Amino acid sequence: MRLLILGGTEFAGHAVAEAALARGWEVTAFHRGRHTAPEGVTTLLGDRTAQGGLAALADAEGDWDVVVDTWSAAPAAVRDTARLLAGRVGHCVHVSSCSVYAWPPAAGCDESAPVVDGSPDAGDVPYPEAKRGGELAVLDAFGQERSLLVRAGLIIGPRENIGRLPWWLGRIARGGPVLAPGPRDTAVQYIDVRDLAEWMLDAAERGLSGPYNLVGEAGRTTIGELLEACVRATGSSAELRWTPARTLLEAGVEPWSDLPIWVPQAEQPELYNAVHTLDVSRALAAGLRCRPVADTVEDTWAWLTSIGGTAPQRPDRPVLGLSPELEAKILGG
Repeated sequence: MRLLILGGTEFAGHAVAEAALARGWEVTAFHRGRHTAPEGVTTLLGDRTAQGGLAALADAEGDWDVVVDTWSAAPAAVRDTARLLAGRVGHCVHVSSCSVYAWPPAAGCDESAPVVDGSPDAGDVPYPEAKRGGELAVLDAFGQERSLLVRAGLIIGPRENIGRLPWWLGRIARGGPVLAPGPRDTAVQYIDVRDLAEWMLDAAERGLSGPYNLVGEAGRTTIGELLEACVRATGSSAELRWTPARTLLEAGVEPWSDLPIWVPQAEQPELYNAVHTLDVSRALAAGLRCRPVADTVEDTWAWLTSIGGTAPQRPDRPVLGLSPELEAKILGG
């Protein structure tokens, strides 16, 4: 298989590139040159947002069986690239998001749920509209039968540049009392970036099309299991202090951002339903397999320590994590 990745040097794109290379695929990455692609990847440099920025892609020789696009900003950039490639690529895999579902999504929403409005011609728009506009751009250029829309949920794992699991690992590694959001049996839903990559390549090889929610099965892991795996992986002496959600909210703790991954189910049911209850039966039927939480945590910690303990941070995303001062205040109270 000949694979073209639009990106391919950071988190999800890097995982796709590595997985494809391991299969013996021929991999090309079109990117801006800010990071290094995995060894064995052919590189084309260009900025899809700049005037003439697609020249290297347009001038490249040959065709590709599959293109994977992880773009999350202006849909017009997806539109222009998709139009350029539609005659040279057999199948398009667009990494979208469960954020495209209209708010508030119902608990257990599947791919038939209503979606937000979007336009393939839009410039800078909010994230849900950007992802939906990207979907529409792909559908317009490639058609329904050649378009796979991967509506990913929470993605974690090695090389994460958002700061969710890396923040928890770093905080727990420092030891001492750690503010842990209760109840500990609150279910969390995520997917390891490597499982995401493998499923997408399998699906592309089979020519699957249409939208798929892609995240681990709801209820397979809890916040307690996740954080306890962090304690074991880091070898830390940290003591998880399980604290009621109401106490945290009253103290000004912001779910999802101050304490990444966590959303209080009873107190914020709409947000909880949106990120931790997606129906993934369609993806499971199409072969989705997810590794145990301990594997994800241990491998992410191994990667973190290999780069000095500080994860890269995407400049277009906010820095996450609870301040030491607020944590100390709550624990001391």
